[in-house]
Amino acid sequence: MATVAAPYGLRPVSLMGSQANVGSLRQYRIASAYNTNIFCGDLVSLVVGGTIEKNTGTTTATPVGVFMGVEYQDAIRGLVHTNWWKAGTTVPTGTIAWAYIVDDPDMLFEIQADEAVAQNGIGTNAPLVQNAGNTATGVSRVALDGGSIANSATLPLRIVDYVKRPGSNIGDTYTDLVVRINTHFNRSTTGIAAA
Repeated sequence: MATVAAPYGLRPVSLMGSQANVGSLRQYRIASAYNTNIFCGDLVSLVVGGTIEKNTGTTTATPVGVFMGVEYQDAIRGLVHTNWWKAGTTVPTGTIAWAYIVDDPDMLFEIQADEAVAQNGIGTNAPLVQNAGNTATGVSRVALDGGSIANSATLPLRIVDYVKRPGSNIGDTYTDLVVRINTHFNRSTTGIAAA
């Protein structure tokens, strides 16, 4: 419910101009022993070397997409599929940890704001609140910073709509919103440095 603070990161909803959730889900590498937790619903960035890392930006970010989970070979448990990357996880030499990333720049996502956002929030841009993820569920707790919405082009999220379902209303105490990644890496003409 949008009257309870229960942020859940970014959840894919549909593509701009479409009701269908047919956005791109691609695999990206995570470096073995990468030492930051990444939760389902967190924004991630492509970094030098061609791997992904959690994007920790609030007012600026150039994410390549949203993390949906990871699979990797574990020396004891075998093939592991999980919705979050535990900081410091190592994979055996010769194997790769593959993250699943929704990386379509036209994908829309649901996100909860950390406060009420009124009708006039549609079309504005917003920063993020980087809450720590939930290690019990593996779900992100990133939220939209509802008190800092503006027209600044560098803010990472664009508010497109409000979530329309029972228990979610415009101006709720913790408004559920539909957003697009405003500063998506795949919209930028600047690349990353070659490794």
